[in-house]
Amino acid sequence: SGPRVLPAEESWDTRAYLRHLPTVFEAVRAEFGPELPLLHDGHHRMTPIQAARLGKALEPYDLFWLEDATPGEDQAALRLIRQHTTTPLAIGEVFNHVHDYTTLLSERLIDYVRSAVTHTGGVTAMRKLLDLAAVYGIKSGMHGPTDISPVGMAAALHLDLAVHNFGIQEYMPHTADTLEVFRTSFRFEDGLLHPSDTPGLGVELDAEAAGRFPYQPAYLPVNRLADGTVHDW
Repeated sequence: SGPRVLPAEESWDTRAYLRHLPTVFEAVRAEFGPELPLLHDGHHRMTPIQAARLGKALEPYDLFWLEDATPGEDQAALRLIRQHTTTPLAIGEVFNHVHDYTTLLSERLIDYVRSAVTHTGGVTAMRKLLDLAAVYGIKSGMHGPTDISPVGMAAALHLDLAVHNFGIQEYMPHTADTLEVFRTSFRFEDGLLHPSDTPGLGVELDAEAAGRFPYQPAYLPVNRLADGTVHDW
């Protein structure tokens, strides 16, 4: 076996973040104007009252959404955030079931559903979740990082085209090695994803190519506060 790979360590200071971030959005708006959609991911790092403060501070900059402002498992925490800010809220990439959303949807505590198709039961289950969200006027914003395979990305694209409460689709390009294994037919062009007329999801798995790439373990970073306390990454 090779050398043990440990997670990278990063440092975090929430108070400094809350002071600095509004100045970033002020500068971006001044440079690019009011039309550019701006999205921000809080990565679950704030307490509810900190997230409420940030959402309120960012209101002048008209965000498309503030994502994962606080750990999503505590659904009631979103009530406090919602009471203090009109900044749209997105959450759900760590969820895997419709019941993770019941409070968030029925009380309209979020504006965008962030689940991944592959983590939420597949196309049928995700369609049901988005249909439920639509009842409450909540839109889709499905998770689409590179740790979701091209199969999951294609499934999200097909659902995007099928639901009337589509909001936005997260997209990250996969590596050339990944695309050698997963032969995709959709394409990304000028900020838009385009499906093809290939049958099914339009992705073919090349098992022989997959065999040429051995598994390599990798870890998300560890986030620490200034005093060394482990914090949400």
